[in-house]
Formats: sequence, C-alpha cells, structure tokens
Amino acid sequence: MTSPENMKIPAELLPRDGRFGAGPSKVRTAQLEALLADGTSYMGTSHRQSTVKNKVGEVRDGLRALFNLPDGYEVLLGNGGSTCFWDAATFHLVEQHSQHLVFGEFSSKFASAVKAAPFLSDPEVISAEPGTHSRAVAREGVDLYALTHNETSTGVMMPITRPEGSTGLVAVDATSAAGGLMVDASQFDCYYFAPQKSFASDGGLWIALCSPAAVERIEKLAASDRWTPEFFNLKTALDNSRLNQTYNTPALATIHMLASQISWFNENGGLAFSAGRSSRSAEVLYSWAEESDFATPFVQNPAERSHVIGTIDFAEHIDAAVIAKILRANGVVDTEPYRKLGRNQLRIAMFPAIDPEDIAALCGSINYIVGNL
Repeated sequence: MTSPENMKIPAELLPRDGRFGAGPSKVRTAQLEALLADGTSYMGTSHRQSTVKNKVGEVRDGLRALFNLPDGYEVLLGNGGSTCFWDAATFHLVEQHSQHLVFGEFSSKFASAVKAAPFLSDPEVISAEPGTHSRAVAREGVDLYALTHNETSTGVMMPITRPEGSTGLVAVDATSAAGGLMVDASQFDCYYFAPQKSFASDGGLWIALCSPAAVERIEKLAASDRWTPEFFNLKTALDNSRLNQTYNTPALATIHMLASQISWFNENGGLAFSAGRSSRSAEVLYSWAEESDFATPFVQNPAERSHVIGTIDFAEHIDAAVIAKILRANGVVDTEPYRKLGRNQLRIAMFPAIDPEDIAALCGSINYIVGNL
C-alpha cells in the first residue's frame, strides 16, 4: 500500500480550499480582508465605545433580517460559547422541568447541565440512536423543550416545530445549524448558537434569538430568589445586548468576522442563499456516496441527513483514517470523524462558506485515494 505520507493527489483534483472542519470552520478571505482594512481603527479599541458597539449593532440588526424575526424577538450576545449558554439556561430559561431530545454527543450536554442543577427537577430525556433523531412530546409540567436543530457529532438534522399542544418554551441548540439550515422563527422561543460554524468566525461567543416569552421567562427568573453567577445571568446579557455590548470584553475580531458573514448572507438573498449553498453541497456529497461502491451515508433516512455536517461510512476494507491522513498530507484538512462515535467514517462540513465545487473536488480526491491504495 502506498504510504499516506507519500501519496500525492494531482493538483487538478484537489479542492481550491481544503478546509472542511466542523468548527472552527473555513473563514472566507473577504472576511479577513475586511478585518484587515478596519484593523487600525477597530482592533484594540474599547468595546464600550461606538466603534465596536456599532459593529455589535450591525450583527444584531443583520440577524434580525437574516432570520426574519417577528416583532418583539430580541438578539442576545454573551461570552463563553454554546457550552456556557447551556449553564446560563439552567438559571434563567428552565423554570423547573425540561424535556430534552438526545441523539448524539452534543444534544446530551444541555440535559446533563440541567440534571446537575440542584434547584431543578431531573429532566425528561427522550433518546434516539446515533444516526436518527428523537421527537418531542407535549407533557404537562414541562416548561422548556430542548431541541437540537443539527447534531454535529452524527450529521443528523431535524425540523424545528413546536410540540403539538405544548405550552412550554422551545429552546433550540443551533450551534452548527444556524445560517446553514432553514428555520421558521415562529417555531422557537430561543434559538442559540456560536459563530465558529456557518458564520465562519471564531468561538467564545454565544448568540440567542429570543421570543417575547423567552424574554419574559428570563426577567421572571432573574427577579426571583434563584442565585445566579453574574457570568451566567441572562438578564445581564439582555440588558447589555440592548446597549449593543457584552457584559465583559468580547473578542473584537470574532464580532467583526461574524458581521461580515451576516452581511454576505443578507446581500445575496438571506437565509435562502446561505442554506441553499449548504443544500447544494449536501446533494453533491450524498449523491457521490450513494453511487460509490465503498462509501455510504451514515444517516439512513435522507430527510434526516444534515446539510451542514455530512457523515460518510466506508466499507470495512477501506480505512477511513488512512484516507483522512492522505487528505491532510495534501492540504485537505479536518475530515476526521467525531472521536466518540467510533465509526469507520469521515465527517465533512458543508457550511455556507464552503464552495459546493470544493465538495465535489473532495469526493474526486477520495476516489483517487481509494483507487490507488
């Protein structure tokens, strides 16, 4: 077998850009150029002054337009990423009892955070095997339904709809979905995500699109006697966001690149444009896998196959880890599978910044590798 270190993929087969990671994701050159152009007047300036606050305002206004938010919905920002938001939500979104859909590694984390909170009842967890998704069920006493739009570990997406007959809030983990999948804002009360996936920025920031009902819940619990560390206080995040700032100092480059990506989406047609790019990439990837004699989509139901994270299984006689090593040696990076899933597969991001033509080139490169092993 040709050594992975020595196999050279012909340059004409390689993607023009070899970044296919599930996060941090590919950042477009135009975003970096825009940051560089503003660098001396933006970087290294106070986040409490207009230069940065105007950029935060640009992000908030851009997200309102991108997601076509109904009147009364608000855009909140805070430091710490989605992992931090799960903890914050235990303080100021879950009133007492929540229901969680778990169908992979990341969708389990919010449920674990709620279970560990001593002031909340144990959550109801509805699980499904990796490669499928569970479904919410309206229950009396459930005040928050925790859904996941896209499971980053397994490459499963699910439609976001309110459970029929439910009265609780609907909170959606959209970390890898937001910007790359279509969603109807009327079907959620809190749609939260981080900018290092479809928005092609860096991590360390969370964004939450909150309905009036979610804002009311935040204000109610913040006014209660529930002790809350200030860093996890969603009322503090709400108050600061209304001033176009965060409670503590954010990474300014992250906000700038986020704003550039949102502008790119909106200037080209909004969510239909950005999600459309991911859909085209998904069609290329899954069609290739279905036609292959050595690869197959891990997610069996086509309707549940993610348009932003593709998981592709390989036949037993083909070592996907070797393919990933050869790709990496040729400048095509971060196609390795999610480590805890333990499958002979590749995991390939298809975020809007990734050109569908590069997905096609990646498939061709894999064909070349397999043909020469």
